[in-house]
Amino acid sequence: MRSDLEYGDARIEAGREGTDTLLITISGGWCITEGIPSIDHILESIQSSPGVRRMAFDTSNLVRWDSGLLACLKMIGETGAQIGIGVDQAGLPDGIRKLLAIAAGTAKATPPHEDPATLEFLYRLGEASIGAIEVAMDMLGFVGELSVAFVRFLGGKARFRRKDFLQLLQQCGAQALPIVTVIGILIGVILAFVGAVQLRLFGAQAYVADLVAIATVREMGPLMTAIVMAGRSGAAFAATIGTMTVNEEVDALETSGFSSMEFLVLPRVLALTLMLPLLALYTDFMAIVGGAVVGVGAFEITLGQYVEQTRNAVPPLFFGLGLIKATIYGLLVALAGCYYGMRCGRSASAVGSVTTSAVVVGVILVIVATAITTVIYDILGV
Repeated sequence: MRSDLEYGDARIEAGREGTDTLLITISGGWCITEGIPSIDHILESIQSSPGVRRMAFDTSNLVRWDSGLLACLKMIGETGAQIGIGVDQAGLPDGIRKLLAIAAGTAKATPPHEDPATLEFLYRLGEASIGAIEVAMDMLGFVGELSVAFVRFLGGKARFRRKDFLQLLQQCGAQALPIVTVIGILIGVILAFVGAVQLRLFGAQAYVADLVAIATVREMGPLMTAIVMAGRSGAAFAATIGTMTVNEEVDALETSGFSSMEFLVLPRVLALTLMLPLLALYTDFMAIVGGAVVGVGAFEITLGQYVEQTRNAVPPLFFGLGLIKATIYGLLVALAGCYYGMRCGRSASAVGSVTTSAVVVGVILVIVATAITTVIYDILGV
């Protein structure tokens, strides 16, 4: 059986080749602008050919083609698939085979044994993991650059304005005292109330001073100070450097021969690393004052007894352990704020995004560092 149809110089023919093969011959130039011949007769030939199990193509006389031929071949393949006839694409040009494969891939449905929700979850999980690894590697490189700048600072070669550094010390220190005062007093009040209520059941409410002092000096004072500074100074670092990145001021510094790591990042990291231990000591003091107010005012503990209990409960070593933690926290918070500020995009919305990221990552780093240092202290027996 044979059916022919010609339109212009584009031609398509279908004829039997052997007992189970239908050979489709395509010749001439197939261009949509010149008109595409109808393939209805070819489709009828496919449907009305008994015993055919395979379709093959002969394109040896094909001159030119475009997407019109692809659409025709797709219809021919779909018609054959409906009645169980396989398609042998060996006779088609490589370009046509590749485009048909792409078309088939985009139209392919998700296999029934694969749950789309599971695939989406795995995709998102993999994407998040890759992103976290990339950020970790980038942050490691950032820390390396900062380390080089710090070595240059120790050698007296780092270039940044001393006036800016003194101003940063004031911003990270004296200007943070009001919020740190409030936080410190509230820490002492809360610990004193919680501890005294339980200790009073055993007639040991005098030991509330020990509870407040030890918990504050070793853990809560440095931790809460670091969290407050992550939301205050860490966010300020990210917003300031991010805004400079958006305004291309960082690029201008680099073009002028100044290292942005030395000029912008190093003084901020040094300022917060130096000031956070001092703020933590101040927080410890205010927490002890808050605990004393509760202990003396609500639980019939004399002021002298409270002071004596506090002095006996907290040796100088505990203050040293707290200061070590506070120094680590200050470094981590400053690193998070400066890192995200330097990696800010070029839009106004990017400044808000990096500020949020700096606070969140800074708090997470502080909490992780708390867990690690606590375990180390326990191993060392201090």
